Amino acid sequence: MTKKIRSAVIGLGRLGYWHAVNVASRIPNAELVAVCDMNLEEAQRISKELEVPFSTSSPDDIFQDGTIEAVIISSPTSTHFDLLKMASESGKAIFVEKPLTINLSEANEIKGIMEKNNTICQVGFMRRFDPAYDAAKKRIVAGEIGEPIYFRAISRDPYAPHESFIKHSGGMFVDVSIHDFDIARYLMKSEVTSVYAHGRVLKHPFLEKYNDVDQSLAYLEFASGAAGDAEASRNAYYGYDIRAEVIGTEGTILIGNLQQHNIHILTKSGATHDILPDFPTRFTDAYNLELADFFRVVTEKETPRVTVDDGVKALEIALAARESYRTEQKIDLTKTTVG
Repeated sequence: MTKKIRSAVIGLGRLGYWHAVNVASRIPNAELVAVCDMNLEEAQRISKELEVPFSTSSPDDIFQDGTIEAVIISSPTSTHFDLLKMASESGKAIFVEKPLTINLSEANEIKGIMEKNNTICQVGFMRRFDPAYDAAKKRIVAGEIGEPIYFRAISRDPYAPHESFIKHSGGMFVDVSIHDFDIARYLMKSEVTSVYAHGRVLKHPFLEKYNDVDQSLAYLEFASGAAGDAEASRNAYYGYDIRAEVIGTEGTILIGNLQQHNIHILTKSGATHDILPDFPTRFTDAYNLELADFFRVVTEKETPRVTVDDGVKALEIALAARESYRTEQKIDLTKTTVG
């Protein structure tokens, strides 16, 4: 029988809850033994629901427990730096939701700590594990579209998060577009060398007080000579809209669509189909697959598919995009350090 990795989830918001469900019931070699949230009542409720033996509001309880081998950190980004340091120093394997930290100096410090402690740490860029993106990557590597020369991405949310989330999120480029920046590096097989970003507040005025936007566009240039763009929006009232395209010298790959089920309804009023409502629905498989791979890596003591270095590089692009938007200047990542 395969040994189960004793695990804890820290941060039980919407995504943390999904991670807890996956670890508790869907990953054979993982055992969820503790949950932690600053709201103790919520931690206790989820502990009871998932039949987890221990709940707490103190991360110290998790890090001081030598029987816990792995932690999933899905708390607010502003807490990541301290939690990652403590997790690494306590010798635990780590899965951390993106972004790695809130600024680049913290991210680089965490990278150094992880290297010193030889910590297994995977960053939660789930699109790499999504079956559609994964298939696209394999076809690109196989040369089916020739050399990638242009990347295009759309990430549209149907609404803006609550203000309490926005003020700690890092803004549109760090919270939303960072997924596109990571998958761009992954699919294009090249590093981003410059970014020129634009944005506006079109629907949600409260974002202005945080110098944030609800509609943005970032133009990217790559070391390979390729280019690309990434649109992000919080105004897609019709549903959750995540798509990408890679244009190659010999073909094009289109990834994703709006349709939830492979059903079309035909009436005399016209043809319709349903639309993906939210990110848990769109990426249900990806969230499960990324954690399954994390626990496989922990068991086999391998290097994660998404490393701390990947987290640092994606954050660097996101912060450069935010700086570009605010200064209205193109940012050269080969010469400038931002964040």
